[in-house]
Order: sequence, then structure tokens, then C-alpha cells
Amino acid sequence: MVSAVEDKRAALGAVGVERVSLRVGTRSGAVPEALLGAWPFAIVGTSLEEAVLDIDIIEAAVWCSTCQANREIDQFYQWRCPVCDTPTAQLVAGLEFEVISADMVMEQNTSPE
Repeated sequence: MVSAVEDKRAALGAVGVERVSLRVGTRSGAVPEALLGAWPFAIVGTSLEEAVLDIDIIEAAVWCSTCQANREIDQFYQWRCPVCDTPTAQLVAGLEFEVISADMVMEQNTSPE
């Protein structure tokens, strides 16, 4: 993730990064607390060294054909609608792990006017 943001910063000609925002699903396998804890170590010596990490947690949800609706599930609902108990295999949210934005610092024009 850090490398991907650094590559984009370089491609844009930015001098730094102020903030990185992630979208992380509860069934993605990523642990938001671990990401936040590792962040200060992962950015040492990079152009992201001063960047803040924001994480938007996306709750897992399935499509229920009986209710005709998306239903949030948690670890205790094993691929079943939590409302009507219909089995489903249609996960519609919760696997996300993506950088959704990075606030770049562009070089300031320092020429005299």
C-alpha cells in the first residue's frame, strides 16, 4: 500500500502525502487496528512519513433472495440472512481492501513576484 501511494505521488510530481484513506471490509482478512499500529513503522523513510491513515470499515453484507435486500452479517452469521435465516452465498460487501484517496502535497512555487 505504501509503495503504491509512493508510486502515484512520484508519477504526479507531488513532494509528499498528507493523508491516506483506505476502505477495509470486515471479511477482507485485514485487521484495521493492526494496520493503524503498523502505519508509523511502514512509512518511516518514505514520502508518507507525515501522512495520517484513515480507515473506513465496510461491514460484510449478503444479498437475501427471500427478503430481496442486502443484509449486514457478522462473524456469527455463517452465510445466512440475519433476518429470515435464508442461506445465501452472495456476499455483496466486506471483501474491500483499497486505497480510496491520498492527499498529495504539490511543490510550492517559490519564485518572486
